[in-house]
Amino acid sequence: MALLEIQGLTKHFGGLRAVDHLDILIQEGEIIGIIGPNGAGKTTVFNLITGVFSADEGRIIFQGKEISGCSPQKVCHMGIARTFQLIKPFGDMTTLENVMIGAFCRTDKLPVARMESEKIIDFVGLGSKRTFLSKNLTIADRKRLELARALATQPKILLLDEVMAGLNPKETMEAIQLIHQIQLRGITLLVIEHVMRAIMSLSHRIIILNYGKKIAEGTPKEISSDEKVIKAYLGEKYGHARNQKS
Repeated sequence: MALLEIQGLTKHFGGLRAVDHLDILIQEGEIIGIIGPNGAGKTTVFNLITGVFSADEGRIIFQGKEISGCSPQKVCHMGIARTFQLIKPFGDMTTLENVMIGAFCRTDKLPVARMESEKIIDFVGLGSKRTFLSKNLTIADRKRLELARALATQPKILLLDEVMAGLNPKETMEAIQLIHQIQLRGITLLVIEHVMRAIMSLSHRIIILNYGKKIAEGTPKEISSDEKVIKAYLGEKYGHARNQKS
């Protein structure tokens, strides 16, 4: 049984079809990448999975149970967590306090929430900054904080929305390593990313969206040689560089 199955998912905004009869199958332990041009429907898919939007058509099945139409709170309690493109931590709260907000998804006991949050903060590399106000963190550290807060909800699947945007090459490599470590903890990942080096090195499979439709799916090697993908997203320069190497 798949961990997450999306069947015929469709969402309209007025006359715009943002997601168009999308099918996705995700097995436990996979890292699945989603790429596509701006406006392709990637974040809308995340919003549908997590209950922010209701689908016009289709089904979302998690661990064999349909969750279409469930509230974001219920989806989170079921074991689906996410990060957001725009990071908005509680600026006047510390790193630890921000992560504890996520931990309270699983416990109402303050000592337990604090202990679990401390462990996660150490895991993501923010141990020395647990008492910092989040508004004083760098962009890279705020992104780690966003990950930590999501991990504190104890997800079975984690949806990452452009966690590497704005990072320098060193920070990007560190983020890739951290995502691999998260997967080794038994957490399945669905990742939207524009940094091609990252998505190609992370993903077991990659799904390409364009105008809300899935135009291709395959391994990184298959995707990098797919002419439809090169035309719609990777671009002529990528295709030319690939041909030069072959």
